[in-house]
Amino acid sequence: MMKPEKEQVFSVNNEERFSKVALQVFRFQAQHNAVYSQFVKGLGIDVVGINTVKQIPFLPVEFFKAHNVVSADAEPQITFTSSGTTGMITSSHHVSDVSWYEESFRRAFELFYGDIKQYTVLALLPAYLEREGSSLIYMAQDLITQSGNADSGFYLYNHDDLYRTLLKQQSAEKPTLLIGVTFALLDFVDNYQINFPELIVMETGGMKGRRKEMIREELHAMLCKGFGVKRIHSEYGMTELLSQAYSKGEGIFNFPPWMRIITRDTNDPLSLVGVGKTGGVNIIDLANINSCSFIATQDLGKIYPDGSFEILGRFDNSDIRGCNLLVS
Repeated sequence: MMKPEKEQVFSVNNEERFSKVALQVFRFQAQHNAVYSQFVKGLGIDVVGINTVKQIPFLPVEFFKAHNVVSADAEPQITFTSSGTTGMITSSHHVSDVSWYEESFRRAFELFYGDIKQYTVLALLPAYLEREGSSLIYMAQDLITQSGNADSGFYLYNHDDLYRTLLKQQSAEKPTLLIGVTFALLDFVDNYQINFPELIVMETGGMKGRRKEMIREELHAMLCKGFGVKRIHSEYGMTELLSQAYSKGEGIFNFPPWMRIITRDTNDPLSLVGVGKTGGVNIIDLANINSCSFIATQDLGKIYPDGSFEILGRFDNSDIRGCNLLVS
């Protein structure tokens, strides 16, 4: 089975086309991805008998902690790794062709926000900057470069400089995107207040053990007050994927056309739950062609009738069922 080309994946524009490409990707990966192939066989699934997207099995995301989940023989151009506390086993995503990642996040950003060259891009991502292998840093660096704006750039803990840059962009009436890890954005507004209604504040999630966890409504209220904005945007992605979903407020996410969310029963990972019901989040990312495009995450979520979705929390490890195949 041949794998789809980039244009086949990124030109998906309806459900029929998505299903056709997804099934093609599934058959390719079930044949060429040794880990996924063994997982599918372990479930007793006949690849030939899979004829709809809802029949496709999803690989538990934990597999990326102990296995090279790849569908290509080529050496990786880059390896992305997940963050974790000391002693924690982290995930590794070996990316054989990073141009798929670049194409995915560039197209998705333009789809949701327009031309990157219109923006000053500011990144407050200290926890990610302080380690190697962050896919978020790779994306942010590319967006900063693509913006072509001399004021775009990264900030570590230099909040004074960030504050001055925000004031400068506000005065110049320049469309500005501030993308930041949650704890760092909170640290900033603890010490600085700005009234910049046009600013796009995009939080990427994560306290990284630096602050107590907060419910979204409380967190976003604090950030809205600190930056003087009406709503907080969010980005939903992960090390093991090559695509992201975006929220423009209220924690409601939408995904690009080559990505889908399906929710599974929390007690039976092979059974799906319908729209409006809370379940484990399964993600289809067709851009993840050279790894695995069908990932069962540890997140809990709910899909709405219009296709948007909300992330409601995470599984407690004791609640994960049926994900022990090949994990050792």
